[in-house]
Amino acid sequence: MATSSITYVGELRTICIHLQSGTQILTDAPTDNHGKGEAFSPTDLVATALGSCMVSIMAIKSKDLDVDLKDSTLSVTKIMQAEPRKIAKIIVELNMSIDTSDKNKTILERSAMTCPVLLSLHPDIEKEVTFNWK
Repeated sequence: MATSSITYVGELRTICIHLQSGTQILTDAPTDNHGKGEAFSPTDLVATALGSCMVSIMAIKSKDLDVDLKDSTLSVTKIMQAEPRKIAKIIVELNMSIDTSDKNKTILERSAMTCPVLLSLHPDIEKEVTFNWK
């Protein structure tokens, strides 16, 4: 079964529908590539998926540790390369809302680094990951 459907709606925009849930995402080309920058660009989604995946994998592991990551926040920065146009670097800063043992921090950090998105990204994309603990 397909994961999503995508419709090009003109003006460098698409509507992406997650078929299982019906959730929609609008994409727009970035302003530095002929778009209006009024929604996530496809490369924004790639970078954002990395952060979302990392904290989700940590949250799965946190259940085993009886730790709640609720209210933790992430900042994701995507840096593009001009020629050829592609993602050159993704910076993920995880601001963890919990105070836990050093052992738990190490376990959670290591679990984040096994996220499927991180493991799927091309090795030429530089990944800079910082964990800030309460």
